[in-house]
Amino acid sequence: MTQTSDNVTWLTQEAYNQLKAELEYLSGPARTEISVKIAAAREEGDLRENGGYHAAKEEQGKMELRVRQLTQLLEHAKVGEPPADDGVVEPGMVVTIAFDGDPDDTLTFLLASREYATGDIETYSPQSPLGTGVNGKRMGEEAEYELPNGKKAMVKILTAKPYTG
Repeated sequence: MTQTSDNVTWLTQEAYNQLKAELEYLSGPARTEISVKIAAAREEGDLRENGGYHAAKEEQGKMELRVRQLTQLLEHAKVGEPPADDGVVEPGMVVTIAFDGDPDDTLTFLLASREYATGDIETYSPQSPLGTGVNGKRMGEEAEYELPNGKKAMVKILTAKPYTG
């Protein structure tokens, strides 16, 4: 899981390895594949009306942006252990909150960087308004965060357990 603090990103060894593998793929085989697509599309003729060429160039741009993001992330990464199972909300924890203290109106989510977003569990960034509000709180404590409309909302931390994948 990650925690960003002044350009330092904390990662588990597993997360670091996963992101490094993605970077290696994008920097090697994926670059070769996109170069082949661009060359093949270029051979089709007039580039102004060549949809395949423009699509391949756009894909290349997105891929290069991801390479830069991963490079920067991994350069500033510190690899460490998953968070302790101590009931304190921090990146890498699965958190269940109750809105306005109502035990029937709850949300369970993973507090982590977007690199960890999966279909299995909703993920909130530690930098998001909710993430900022709950980060560092203990089970049983209340936290306040700002809604998109500028109003404040209160939540109660029901549980905080390390994410196990």
